[in-house]
Amino acid sequence: MTRFVLVAGTTETARIDGISAAGADADLRVHTPSADAELIEFGHLVRAPVVPVSPTGCPTPAAVTRAVRERVGFETLVVDAGLAKPTGAPTVGVGAKPGRDVREADPVPTAPGAWVAARTLGRNLPDDELVVGETIPGGTTTALGVLRALGVDAASAGKSVVSSSLPENPLELKERVIEAAFEASDLAPGEAAYRPELAVRFVGDPVLAVVAGLTAGAVESGTDVILGGGTQLLAAAALVRHAGVADPLTLASTSYVAADADLSLAADLNCETAITDPGFGTRDDALARYADGEAKEGAGMGGALLVAERAGALDAVADGTLDIVERLTPRHGP
Repeated sequence: MTRFVLVAGTTETARIDGISAAGADADLRVHTPSADAELIEFGHLVRAPVVPVSPTGCPTPAAVTRAVRERVGFETLVVDAGLAKPTGAPTVGVGAKPGRDVREADPVPTAPGAWVAARTLGRNLPDDELVVGETIPGGTTTALGVLRALGVDAASAGKSVVSSSLPENPLELKERVIEAAFEASDLAPGEAAYRPELAVRFVGDPVLAVVAGLTAGAVESGTDVILGGGTQLLAAAALVRHAGVADPLTLASTSYVAADADLSLAADLNCETAITDPGFGTRDDALARYADGEAKEGAGMGGALLVAERAGALDAVADGTLDIVERLTPRHGP
């Protein structure tokens, strides 16, 4: 049996101006993970106040993942990795709290404990295969910090490993933020090699701690794991390897991330790469914004698309996503 696991959390890093498009503005961005969980679980909002969209109206990748679930069918699990706002989706807690701004001295103090609890959870899930996704605005910036703390090169031939939910990747801003994070933590780049809990605690976010811990525990128990995502999931794979876990992994991402970032690091981390193109670039609706460089990935979209492709349902995903967006759109008048 395949189970889809959404690891959902928040970090104050997402409030930095210009850092993320995972929400219409900084105040709404904090609701995005809670809303994503509801969309994937129920197909509609329960407690979240607004459907996550980019500032230009690009719909959340969670709508894509939900569309796959409606057509293919899979069990789900939402892990609370530091949600700052309540969600109506049922969740499993692992002791994670929302992350502070990564430029603070100790932004994720709950990371080590959450890592251990998530690893235990991963070991005890009964499924044959897990597709693990994440939702955390600002997560590509903290992923850059984690990779650097582990001593992993985050650039190759001038192309960064780090993607973005924005059409123009704000790499200079991310570099400034991470430089400030290292200064605040007194941690030097590479100093957290083979000490992954330190990397996520001092320059990371709670979602990375939980994704990596859960993945490590699952593969140790013989479960196949597909990491559904881009930059953040590459960072999670690096954390797993630095925890001494060598079992094979698969990174499933979208063609939009592959066009924006260098994913060759996956091979160095013994991760098979599966890239899926849902064909949004041929459309003239809101989904075309993905091909223009918005959103690109998130909420396990790459992993869900791989599941759809294996089931022969990929061609139905775009229309299914728009059906979900349509029924979520408020109607006015009679």
